[in-house]
Amino acid sequence: MTSRSPAAAPAANAGGSDVPILASLRQRLVPASATYRAVLAAVCGVLAVAALPPFHLWPVLVPAFVGLAWLKDAARSRWGAFAAGWFFGFGFFIAGLYWVANAFFVRGGLLAWAGPPTVVGLAVLLAVFPGIATLAVHGLRVSGIGRVLVFAAAWTAAEWLRGVVLTGFPWNLVGSAWSASPGMIQVASAIGVHGLGLITVVAATLPAALAEPGVPSRRAWASIAAAWLAIAILWAGGEGRLAAAGPTQAVEGVWLRLVQPNIDQRVKWRPDLRDAHIDRQIRMSRLPADRPPTHVIWAETAAPLYLATDPLRLARVATAAPPGGLALVGAPRRTPPSEPLKVWNSFHAIDGVGRIVATYDKAHLVPFGEYVPLQSRLPFGKLTEGTTGFTAGPGLRTLAVDGLPPFGTLICYEVIFPGRVADRRTRPAWLLNLTNDAWYGHSTGPHQHLAAVRMRAVEEGLPIIRATNTGISAIIDSYGRTVERLDLGRRGVIDGPLPRSRPPTPYARLGDWALLFLLLSTVAAGLTLPWNGRHRVVQ
Repeated sequence: MTSRSPAAAPAANAGGSDVPILASLRQRLVPASATYRAVLAAVCGVLAVAALPPFHLWPVLVPAFVGLAWLKDAARSRWGAFAAGWFFGFGFFIAGLYWVANAFFVRGGLLAWAGPPTVVGLAVLLAVFPGIATLAVHGLRVSGIGRVLVFAAAWTAAEWLRGVVLTGFPWNLVGSAWSASPGMIQVASAIGVHGLGLITVVAATLPAALAEPGVPSRRAWASIAAAWLAIAILWAGGEGRLAAAGPTQAVEGVWLRLVQPNIDQRVKWRPDLRDAHIDRQIRMSRLPADRPPTHVIWAETAAPLYLATDPLRLARVATAAPPGGLALVGAPRRTPPSEPLKVWNSFHAIDGVGRIVATYDKAHLVPFGEYVPLQSRLPFGKLTEGTTGFTAGPGLRTLAVDGLPPFGTLICYEVIFPGRVADRRTRPAWLLNLTNDAWYGHSTGPHQHLAAVRMRAVEEGLPIIRATNTGISAIIDSYGRTVERLDLGRRGVIDGPLPRSRPPTPYARLGDWALLFLLLSTVAAGLTLPWNGRHRVVQ
């Protein structure tokens, strides 16, 4: 390897950029201190959060990712490249997940102090994934447009890894920035939210090439225009898909009532108020309507007690079921008193005479929220009520009950995992998502959660019925369109149809194989484009 002295560095940039203002901004990062770069990277990460729900200011992704690209290019070492991505991720996750601290404040007492440190710790861990993405690109002998393509692929691969490593946490994926646009998210039916995110990162990062020495501005501008034209075409194609689909089609003979009681989490589990909470939801289930419901749906742990082993209260909850229909209710479940104690976060379908005709136990549990890894070695228990950690259920199941098409149940954050929300052996006709976002108060968290629901509906071609305690409850059709919704912090009911499902989408059939093809194609293009040239060190 030929060494090069600092005096020779300017020769590597001979010719300069055709956009001198941007080149100057980029060049100023070179002599900057490590502290300055770290702060700037974190600011870029915070800025990117404004593109996510509920703000959807997606243009901010351009300065955020351009800044990140310049910072990683200016890195003098592998550690510097990793640090650029890590500090970006730290800012991104601190701003995007601040609401996690609210759950600790709800419990109060000694736990309240742990809220902010927990958010910081979570951001520290999750930021490793953006750091891996920037590290992967460091040292590649490609420049300009090619390096942008490889970086976008690395970022997307890192987001995918974040969704699977240590049970996974694919929250606030870049592709969700488009969740407010029904037309734009239609492409997820073929390539999933990760594929949409890949296209988005390419388009957002390409302006960084305008400041790259040796990359003609005409070529860079043409690439930027092509990327955003592709996004416009995807949007237009999605709108065309929705126009061809027409209005939401409903399942005949089914009319749903979603109950959103808006019970404050601080009093939800108080023993002296549990019966009052149940009675409130029974009254809401029986409210008169022009079209009486055939099925009533309550949220996650809407019955804050063990219904299956409490016959008297089970009989009371059964009075919420419409004549000939069912009450679909979230409630914890435990083993009989004669057996060793195990507890599940469960769902029950209850008929009018108090029989439980179907049950689902949550399979994908929240670490530290519903169970504590290595519990025997740690001095604290789970965050949620009770001292016993939940047991994971056997996995996704398609349930069949009278009066409803077959359905799959997803409790709380089980719905955020792309490609892992429906039983592949027996495909359901719709998905039921029960959750209790009251833990997070009036924050961005419930909006981000709802965005994930809409993405899963498009990916799978399945409608999703979402019942929550404090909001946002919604009926989402198989194209991700919101048919009905009840906003955050409101008490009320939603009466509406059960939308029809669609045939399995390409993503439902292929899963992430399509994503793998996209990633490999993007990397191959980035490494072989004829205008790449050699990598130029920024010094």
